[in-house]
Amino acid sequence: MRVLIVEDEHKIANSIKKGLEQESLAADVAYTGTDGYDLASTEDYDLIILDLLLPGLNGIEICRKLRSQKIHTPILVLTAKGQVADKVNGLNAGADDYLTKPFAFEELLARIKALSRRPPEQTGTVLNFDDLTLNTITYEVTREGKSLNLSRKEFSLLEYLMLHPNQTLTKDQIISHVWDYDSDILPNTVEVYIGYLRGKIDKPFPKRPALIHTLRGFGYRLGK
Repeated sequence: MRVLIVEDEHKIANSIKKGLEQESLAADVAYTGTDGYDLASTEDYDLIILDLLLPGLNGIEICRKLRSQKIHTPILVLTAKGQVADKVNGLNAGADDYLTKPFAFEELLARIKALSRRPPEQTGTVLNFDDLTLNTITYEVTREGKSLNLSRKEFSLLEYLMLHPNQTLTKDQIISHVWDYDSDILPNTVEVYIGYLRGKIDKPFPKRPALIHTLRGFGYRLGK
């Protein structure tokens, strides 16, 4: 999952980014409303964490502009304002949820999980495909009941594949959801990590059908 943090307080923004990355999420940061809007309107994010009081465009303006452009990325408004009127204004502008500072990171993470988009067939915190299971809370991955040890990036990649089962995903799509904006991505980075996943998801189970497939010239697919 790829998250955009729009927050002008550097300490808070960087702390959220660090926490999300420890939870295997990719995170970009914008410290002004203008930069935040530019990223939100041109890049592909799964969720936006948005402060209301920002230099340049404020959070309400950003919400309205994004929604007017038919950009429906879930928005979690994060602000020091706690009055009911402020919450109502944020939600009326197009935000999906509201969290008041100070907050516990655990609550922020829970709200992110609740807002993150899931295909209709995927509900709750556990994703399933064939005999493969991924728990988005405990980070446990199993196949045929056997626990698999994945790195954070391997977990993020597998989660993205499992959120889009039987769909062909291009390298650009994978990069935009699994790696953050500033990551040093080499041409074969996705290929390398797909190889790592195959080595843990498919190769140890030779009697089971391979689940990760390459479609030359198109991308990758999780399917049988």
